[in-house]
Amino acid sequence: MDNILDFEAQVTALEQKIKELREISRVGDIDVASDISKLQQKVDKLLRKIYRELTPWQRVAVARHPNRPKFKDYLEELFEDPIELSGDRLFGDDKAIIGCLAKYNNMPCMVIGQEKGSDTETRLFHNFGMAKPEGYRKALRLFDLADRFYLPIITFIDTSGAYPGMESEERGQAEAIAKCMEKSFQISVPFISVIIGEGGSGGAIALASSDYVLMLENSVYSVISPEGCASILWKDKSKAEVAAESQKLTATDLLELKIIDNIIEEPVGGAHRNKHETVENVKKSLTEFLEKSISIADDERKSLRRSRFLNIGNSFVSTSS
Repeated sequence: MDNILDFEAQVTALEQKIKELREISRVGDIDVASDISKLQQKVDKLLRKIYRELTPWQRVAVARHPNRPKFKDYLEELFEDPIELSGDRLFGDDKAIIGCLAKYNNMPCMVIGQEKGSDTETRLFHNFGMAKPEGYRKALRLFDLADRFYLPIITFIDTSGAYPGMESEERGQAEAIAKCMEKSFQISVPFISVIIGEGGSGGAIALASSDYVLMLENSVYSVISPEGCASILWKDKSKAEVAAESQKLTATDLLELKIIDNIIEEPVGGAHRNKHETVENVKKSLTEFLEKSISIADDERKSLRRSRFLNIGNSFVSTSS
């Protein structure tokens, strides 16, 4: 497999042996099925052990894995008849955020996601999932449209953060993010968010101020990247691993702090090893929590959504004390 993580070195060696045995079987017509099966069992056992004991910094690496399923993978497999809606009606169309009218389980909805891209060309096209103000203002426009036509909103979070360039600041990045959050607390429709990779800072929470926040088990969600945190606290990016340990950015930590509502299990060895299984796991959780949200009266839903975010700090204080 390409893009091997450093803590998977033993797994890589075993997988290389399996590849060599398959090549021997193909060329020499030799039956090595039993040997391959035994090696595969070792791989699975080792992956379970490794991923059961991942440190926060290792989970950051998994969340950033280039082969991890992107928003477009979920859009393609989970939604029917997507119609992309472009532009913020103010400046332009930001390709880091994609918004579509679509159907989920035959139910019309608005689906919005941050797209990082899957190769050099698409990563540049989508600006690595880092949106500029026009991206958040597009999301704001689609929030309002969904509310007017009473369409449930489903968002997918995968960004290292909002784009920090000068042009973003000139066009009002902070204000655009704040307006997204403000609109999230005003709309009446069911609203579910799924963190599928990185959930970085305001760039993530702009699309995650929802009724329920779901999170893949090897995703991360934090106010700043570990590297950024280390640069601020120690003036040393090499201390990113130490920062990650302190940030409480893993799904387990965030569920305990009541910042997210559900952890979605990933396949053995992470989402990047089995895209289809990952998408199916997301579908099960998404369906469950969307039905929960739909069952709540509109006014109560708005009130609960607002309260959950106002209480985030209180949850942390009570847990720490």
